[in-house]
Amino acid sequence: MNHYCTYFDRNFLIHGMALARSLRTHDPKSVLWVLCLDDFTYQYLEDRNDPAIRPVPLAELEAADPELHAVKEDRSRVEYYFTLSPCWPLHLLRENPALERITYLDADLFFYGSPEPIFAEMEGRSVFVTEHRYPEFLQHHRRCGRFNVAILSFRNNSHGLFCLQRWREQCLDWCYDRVEDGKYADQGYLDEWPALLGDELCVSHRAGVNLAPWNWPAHHIETRGRTVLIDRQPLEIFHFARFRPYVGSLIFQSGQLEYGIMPWRVRQAIYGPYWRALTAAREEIRSHRKNFDFPRARLRAWHGFWKCFVPRALFGSDWLRIGPVFISGRFGLGRFSGRLFYFARTLKQQVRQRHEAPVLVTDEKPVG
Repeated sequence: MNHYCTYFDRNFLIHGMALARSLRTHDPKSVLWVLCLDDFTYQYLEDRNDPAIRPVPLAELEAADPELHAVKEDRSRVEYYFTLSPCWPLHLLRENPALERITYLDADLFFYGSPEPIFAEMEGRSVFVTEHRYPEFLQHHRRCGRFNVAILSFRNNSHGLFCLQRWREQCLDWCYDRVEDGKYADQGYLDEWPALLGDELCVSHRAGVNLAPWNWPAHHIETRGRTVLIDRQPLEIFHFARFRPYVGSLIFQSGQLEYGIMPWRVRQAIYGPYWRALTAAREEIRSHRKNFDFPRARLRAWHGFWKCFVPRALFGSDWLRIGPVFISGRFGLGRFSGRLFYFARTLKQQVRQRHEAPVLVTDEKPVG
């Protein structure tokens, strides 16, 4: 039996339940441990009484880890959530010594296939991690880390526990939403894992695992009916980072503007099934909590919307949803957005360097 863990509050409850539904389909005997970041989420999951989902209130983790609770006032909400990333799976392994392995999942992941190939790839190793796999024109994002925190797996052995304990200590010491001295949030610390863990680390080579808005342009993607192939490998897990509704559930932020907007056929093959899972999760929640819906876009989100309105409109990064179909209306132009942003950034840097170049002054007089 595979054990997974994640965390979310009511704002991600629909996404988290869609993740749970995908696990139920592709790993039906699995257990998903949910760290509930507010009372609403915990009470809802408790009322459901689903044996495949085991909710734990945040207060329980904080009581068991007072050092974690001590840094809460020093972090923003999202920074504190980042700090939870190593603390939560470590807590589960300590409290449940019979667990052979725990696999951490971001709440906005979705399974399209069985996770067994992932665990087969991890065979004989203690820690599993995936790279961001940025294409060449997005390499500047490497400053945020070579690896992505979205899916991590740790065996309950000396190597897995050592890795989690070290990562926890690092995040308690510094975990902020900025790049500083080679660190970034909870993620930059993972860069040392190859040297730290050696052969105990499994860096996944599966193209279909943790496919995301920032790495899909680096792969050859084709659709065959309902099957999506990534470099001829089946899509297994997609990361729906920054995919959020703006207006009810009709207009969505794709989260792809700075990377490249997915072409029509691939977009429908990946986002269509996810929308159906989100809808099913929302209806399931509404059967217990009437009128529950996606959270409204915050003022900060609207500020970002208008600030980038021109490129959003030009490349179609905000999608109109009609049924399970997401429409950008740009007929493929959007796929070049990331490359054009890269070109503009490079040009800007060259102009800046030219203006900042030192002017050589000499006292020598001309001869003649």
